[in-house]
Amino acid sequence: MDLTGTIPSQLGNLSFLVSLIIRNNSFHGSLPTELIDLHRLKYLNFGNNSFGGEIPTWFGYFTKLERLYLYMNNFTGVIPSTFGNLSKLETLSIYNNNLKGPVPCSIFNMSSLQQISVGGNNLVAYLSSNMFGYLTRLYYLDLRSCQLSGRIPMSLFKCKNLNVLYLDYNHLEGTVPLEISNLTLLQYFSIGINNLSGHIPSSICNLNSLKLLHLIENSLDGEILKCIGNMTSLSHIDLEKNNFHGKIPENFGKGCTLKSFRINHNQVEGSLPRSLGNCKGLKLLDVGNNYLNDIFPDWLGNLDQLQILILRSNRFFGQVQNTSEITVSFTRLRVIDISHNNFSGYLPMHFFKNLHAIKEGYEKKDQPEYMMDVLANTTWNYAFGLSFTAKGLDTEFQKLLTIWTVIDFSNNQFVGEIPKTLGELHSLVVLNLSHNCLTGSIPSSLGDLSELESLDLSSNQLHGRIPTELNNLGFLEVLNLSHNHLKGPIPQGKQFDTFTNDSYIGNLGLCGLPLSKGCDNDTKTPTKLDRGDDEMNWKFSILMGYGCGLVLGLSMGYIVFTTGKPWWFIRIFEKTRQRLAKR
Repeated sequence: MDLTGTIPSQLGNLSFLVSLIIRNNSFHGSLPTELIDLHRLKYLNFGNNSFGGEIPTWFGYFTKLERLYLYMNNFTGVIPSTFGNLSKLETLSIYNNNLKGPVPCSIFNMSSLQQISVGGNNLVAYLSSNMFGYLTRLYYLDLRSCQLSGRIPMSLFKCKNLNVLYLDYNHLEGTVPLEISNLTLLQYFSIGINNLSGHIPSSICNLNSLKLLHLIENSLDGEILKCIGNMTSLSHIDLEKNNFHGKIPENFGKGCTLKSFRINHNQVEGSLPRSLGNCKGLKLLDVGNNYLNDIFPDWLGNLDQLQILILRSNRFFGQVQNTSEITVSFTRLRVIDISHNNFSGYLPMHFFKNLHAIKEGYEKKDQPEYMMDVLANTTWNYAFGLSFTAKGLDTEFQKLLTIWTVIDFSNNQFVGEIPKTLGELHSLVVLNLSHNCLTGSIPSSLGDLSELESLDLSSNQLHGRIPTELNNLGFLEVLNLSHNHLKGPIPQGKQFDTFTNDSYIGNLGLCGLPLSKGCDNDTKTPTKLDRGDDEMNWKFSILMGYGCGLVLGLSMGYIVFTTGKPWWFIRIFEKTRQRLAKR
């Protein structure tokens, strides 16, 4: 059910009401002041609606309130200081609103609080050495985007019941304290996008319940802890955009429960550990922008859950091929980016044939679906910040739709022709084969890629004409065929009318709009002037025929009368007449 409208003021008459839940609807407007009479409320949940205005100060009069959920609305202003009067409050959830100003210090003095979730606003929380000293029952803390600065307070590690700790999008400095191991019940540890430095403390290895380790965009360095391969509870590891070096641990065991592993934009070297093949539930692997030196990891084809594979900007080499030992072969893969490496040989036709997730076609959905996982009663966007070269630009995605499909083999050393089987990948959105050594013509089968939005075949050695079938690509926004050896007229109409000269430069044999070079006359429709010239030429040919016939007749007549019967001429004439008679 999706209810709309405003909250009726008559609800205030229900003075004996203990629980009021209207979450996940489309209510809007301000909260009516008549609700102030609901002083017996213990549970109030207005989450995931469109309420606006300021949070009323009279919430502070609900002294029996134990759980307050106002998350994912449009509330503005500050958090009322009267919240400090809610001495029995166990849960305060007001994340993802438009709140600003300081978080009242009185909130951190409420010993009954077990869950604080105020992230996703523009709040300011001032850290103090004993900031969390009273919150001994706290198990859920979300202070994302609260402009926290300085070091992580040591009092935080006295919260022995802490299960969830989110401190992302702040200005925290210093190192991750060794005392992190005191939080033995910690399952979700996320401190990304801060100014933290130093090594990851080895004491993290003692957190046997840890499911999420999210440390992106800091200045952390050192080697990646080897123990993470033995932490079978881990579902998501995200260490991207730091200064880690050394090798990826090689001890991922058979009990591995990883769903995503991201270490892109570091200084990691060596080969991709084969033990990752034990992580049967792995959906996302991003090791881009490192110094890895290895052949194509075809053994990952045994991971039948793998959907995203990013190897870009490393030192991978050799051919992309499948061995006979691989039984699954990337059937669910829908994003593969191996650009900016040293791969060579022919494009892998059999590899493309196995991409069933892209081949089976685009399915329309009522609601968009994103790559997310349910963690700690909320959805975790583990594809956040993924970057692809899409539509001619490096694009970073805040959320990644499950229908987003990409094949990027650009900036390698591939040779040979483009396989026609690529035309069977009907739900493909981005295809980039640029900056290789591909030859042959552009397959007309690419016109079957009905969902294609970006096609880049530039900087190869392709020749022949541009297939007119590409005019079937109704969603194509970016086309780059530049710097090849293409020739002939550029197709006209539909999407081709939207592309500029940049799509075709470096092909001296191409002609037609949008280029200034026109095509040859034999390819254009005759004009009225052309037809008039043809008629004059026709009449001139007839007159020339009459003239030649007259000269020949007079000459033959002269021969007959001067030499008698010309038997050679009569024999030729008779044979010709008989041949015509038989016909």
